Amino acid sequence: MKNPSVLDQHHPQQNALIAALPASECERLAKNLELVPLTLGQVLYESGQTMSHAYFPIDCVVSLLYVMRNGESAEIAIVGNEGMVGLALFMGGESTMSRAIVQNAGHAYRLKAQVLKDEFQKGGALNRLLLMFTSALITQMVQTAACNRHHPVDKQLCRWMLLSLDRLSSNQISMTEKLIGNMLGLSSADVTKATNALQKAGLIHYDAGDITVLDRPGVEKRSCECYEVVKKESDRLLPQASE
Repeated sequence: MKNPSVLDQHHPQQNALIAALPASECERLAKNLELVPLTLGQVLYESGQTMSHAYFPIDCVVSLLYVMRNGESAEIAIVGNEGMVGLALFMGGESTMSRAIVQNAGHAYRLKAQVLKDEFQKGGALNRLLLMFTSALITQMVQTAACNRHHPVDKQLCRWMLLSLDRLSSNQISMTEKLIGNMLGLSSADVTKATNALQKAGLIHYDAGDITVLDRPGVEKRSCECYEVVKKESDRLLPQASE
């Protein structure tokens, strides 16, 4: 049995897509939503694995990683309470080539794959919202690929931190330099050099796997244009989550 205090603290409308649904559609969907805790590093699905559920984050962040044959990976996008994890389910597939792993612990509402497919096929508001989210996510993936190829590591790190902070309720990110390197496809040494530079500039404080952003405007100024492109597209296409 779930802890009543947890149920009282969280509600489906903390996810922007669910909050934007008409009352009748939201009520129908809510009957099939299951609140689940997600822990740091938890894998929601592996590359090529059949997906049994879609996830609507409310206070966690999920990283989507492309995994190479040799086991190396690089982040292609992150998803928070602005969207959902499991696009392949309504795009005509049962699996995807990316791995979904929890980047920041929290909670999400889980929905069975078949229920999502049935709702999408109804062609209602959820259909439209999911397609808009897909468009925003594709923009993030394209911009991430360009950023990783053309911009210095410190600018990539700033972009990544800003996108993460937009999906969190605090200015702190719990992530070791090794894990950041795995996310961004960089060596730990490159990440260490970048975090040291940002810390020296007074933009962040890094200690034992915890990044605290001290000067967000400064981080935004130091970031490349990629963050602004992704944020503008997300703001244009997607509703904002309610508290």
